[in-house]
Amino acid sequence: MKKRILNILFWSIISAAFIGPGTITTASKAGAEFGFSLLWALVFSTFACIILQEASARIAISTGKNLGEAISIRFKGRSKRLVILLFIVSAIIIGSAAYETGNLVGAVAGITLIVDIKPYWLVLIMGLVAAIVLSLPSLRIIARLMGYLVVIMGTAFLVTAFMIKPDTGEIVKGAIIPNIPDGSGTGLLILGLIGTTVVPYNLFLGSGIADKNQRINEMRLGLGIAIILGGVISGAVLVVGTAVQGDYNYQSLAAALTDGIGEWALYLFGFGMFAAGFSSAVTAPLASAITAKSLFGTAKKAKWDIGSLNFKLVWAFVLLTGILFGVVNIRPIPVIIFAQAMNGFVLPFISVFIVIVVNDPELMGNSKINGWISNIMMGFVVWVTMVLGGMNILKSVQTVTQWNFISGSYSVWILIFITFLFTLGLFYYIFKMRKSR
Repeated sequence: MKKRILNILFWSIISAAFIGPGTITTASKAGAEFGFSLLWALVFSTFACIILQEASARIAISTGKNLGEAISIRFKGRSKRLVILLFIVSAIIIGSAAYETGNLVGAVAGITLIVDIKPYWLVLIMGLVAAIVLSLPSLRIIARLMGYLVVIMGTAFLVTAFMIKPDTGEIVKGAIIPNIPDGSGTGLLILGLIGTTVVPYNLFLGSGIADKNQRINEMRLGLGIAIILGGVISGAVLVVGTAVQGDYNYQSLAAALTDGIGEWALYLFGFGMFAAGFSSAVTAPLASAITAKSLFGTAKKAKWDIGSLNFKLVWAFVLLTGILFGVVNIRPIPVIIFAQAMNGFVLPFISVFIVIVVNDPELMGNSKINGWISNIMMGFVVWVTMVLGGMNILKSVQTVTQWNFISGSYSVWILIFITFLFTLGLFYYIFKMRKSR
């Protein structure tokens, strides 16, 4: 029993990575604007996260190679491989650095709901503590620490949600019946709920920390429960958001909690928000370093060990970028736009690559390749990641050009249709590949 609990705690680092300030903001806003109607989107995103993370970890356990190493093997041409590796690592590291500011500032926003202290001091203190955690000599220790933080964070949000006394029937209805309420921006909010859960660097993180000696069934149990708990926590945040009446912002949320439950509820939510921001402030630099290690550390593993200079330089770059912009209270908007666009390419690319690898008998072995039921589920998830990726690219272009073409339904439906055709083509290729081998 103890071993199973520790296994769940270990894999909870994935939940720690995707439950950050972005998830808190998106989920609570969804609750404030649409009540429980969008809970189904969180249920789907949790399912999608499990599908992709399980496949990524299974690749590592089955082949002994992490995701980055598998990419290196699959793309054997030197120039092609170098371009792909540089593209992935730059998108993920630059993206993590851009979002790190939001992680730290989000954690600060949670603390300042509890105590009155200068934000820049909090950013510096949290940056220092994050650096100490990242300097620990074992990934397993870091993962378990983040797991404990997820438990504390989850308790804070779940207790707050419970004290709101939501309608259980409405929660069940919202969770199992897909519904797209009328209103501008509903589609983007749904994609946002999915996009904050299915994160590209988490796929490298999960593959990089996977114990190659662990049995696949053990991995599935720990990973599955950990991600489901993360989904439940996100759902609790959405429930908390339903307490807001009128326009949504942190001030209105704070007022709703104080008036509806009491000041202690505000403190509890603030602590949960701090835990979400801080855990993501640790996992984003860590995931970036693991991504770089998995992509470039194949030949010279000693130079990319967790205690190596190369590994530390990557996470230090991401962390220091977040601290710098956090202290001066500036969001690096151009970098965030670039990161959104790059992640728009990276997420579907990695998803497509994963589904190809888990269907390749030469890499996985005949006994561990996907069955067709798994392929149908994964195909649907991959299709959604393509839509998400395309929307991220369109949003970035819209921000730069100020041309509002996303709000019109035609561009979105065209994107959905094109990505669906591509998904069909992908599985035709997989069918031919499996048949030939």
